[in-house]
Amino acid sequence: MEPAELDVLGLREQLFHERVREWLICTLLFASLYILCHFIITRFKKHADFTTVQDDEDAAVDRIALSMCTFTLAVSLGAVLLLPFSIVTNEVLLLFPHNYYIQWLNGSLIHGLWNLVFLFSNLSLVFLMPFAYFFTEAEGFAGSKKGILARVYETFVVLLLLTLLVLGMVWVASAIVDEDAGSRESLYDLWEYYLPYLYSCISLFGVLLLLLCTPIGLSRMFTVTGKLLVKPRLLEDLHEQLNCTRFEEAALSRKISAGPTSCWLSLSAALLREQFLAIQSRRLALELRRGASPWQRNLGYPLAMLCLLALTGISVLVVCFHTLELLLDDAAMPRGIQDAPLGQVSFSIFGSFGAALQVVLIFYLMVSSVVGFYSSPLFTRLLPARQDTPMTKIIGNCVSLLVLSSALPVFSRTLGITRFDLLGDFGRFNWLGNFYIVFLYNMLFAALTTLCLVKKFTWAVRAELIRAFGLHKLPLPVPRTRQPSKLC
Repeated sequence: MEPAELDVLGLREQLFHERVREWLICTLLFASLYILCHFIITRFKKHADFTTVQDDEDAAVDRIALSMCTFTLAVSLGAVLLLPFSIVTNEVLLLFPHNYYIQWLNGSLIHGLWNLVFLFSNLSLVFLMPFAYFFTEAEGFAGSKKGILARVYETFVVLLLLTLLVLGMVWVASAIVDEDAGSRESLYDLWEYYLPYLYSCISLFGVLLLLLCTPIGLSRMFTVTGKLLVKPRLLEDLHEQLNCTRFEEAALSRKISAGPTSCWLSLSAALLREQFLAIQSRRLALELRRGASPWQRNLGYPLAMLCLLALTGISVLVVCFHTLELLLDDAAMPRGIQDAPLGQVSFSIFGSFGAALQVVLIFYLMVSSVVGFYSSPLFTRLLPARQDTPMTKIIGNCVSLLVLSSALPVFSRTLGITRFDLLGDFGRFNWLGNFYIVFLYNMLFAALTTLCLVKKFTWAVRAELIRAFGLHKLPLPVPRTRQPSKLC
């Protein structure tokens, strides 16, 4: 063979080895996420005993739906880690450009991860999660032989009808919005236009959902952290709370052991036991908090509050600065690129410190959005309970988390939290190029976050002043038109 042919064969072999290495790395990362998500779901999933033949069929359906939910949750977790992993990879390549042990980190691997997350997100939202829901609810068509195949047939029929309905709605919506006849003809190409346009609508819905949930979550993070940590004695009297809890527990214990009384007729035994267990768990938590060390009490709580306040303030300042930058520089608009120029320049003007801060802010905003999502009145019922969450609620949680996490890269780039441009199909969304949508989105986020924080802190200061002056111990006035209820 000639030297030129040998060089071509060597290049092909090298490219083949690189592709195999990238697929092995992606498989290893996804397998790790899948195992982690399996433990998370089994921790919250409601346990069910399957003993009969019919129950064996239900057990098989339950296992299939569980595997689909685990896959979807792993994809959502991968979407959360996508942007931080890309930023960290860029900084590592800048610090160690010729290190042999990090040669596997390259633009091809990062670009492949973005494409895989986009593909699996589409697959989970369009097929896996609807299939899992209809499969758990299916019983087979009337007159057909019962079994797994009957449920599969019914699920595929319902899913096909739903797919036709959704694609028809997308076709009509795109035909109304886009007046170009050539684009309407391209709608018949399912893979080139249908699914990207549908995912663009879902991503826009996820970004709008993040706009509503993240400001609520940023204000709720202070309350959630305050419940998890031990407050200083100046802000919290654990002895008084513990004594009240013990009195309530003793009173409920006497009611349960007393047998049927007049109160027993109004409250069922199950409700009394549920209240007793809740108060007992609260008493145990208060006892653990009372045994905390002075360092945890006097240093941990103030530092946590200061960190939350700093992260929230930095987030709002970054968004405000990005809003002003949109008016002056067109490069501040989010856009998608095809090649990832990793290892060439840092995506922060502060270097590695700024990149690390961007990663922390992305994770903080994602956690805040999840807290705000479960704190909103519309989605409070989706909050999972440990070992008591049915499969349908798990499917709803997986879909919600996937919508939020898949919109996180677009959300972070739109707000200017990072300058890392969107890769793959994430940058193909048409609405990302609209200046008015991006500018208005930044303005609304800054305004809503500021409003939620001001309301939160003014209420907290008012409550602390009332508690400091002892006004919370005053009896509440009873209206004349309302008679106090008689206790049993």
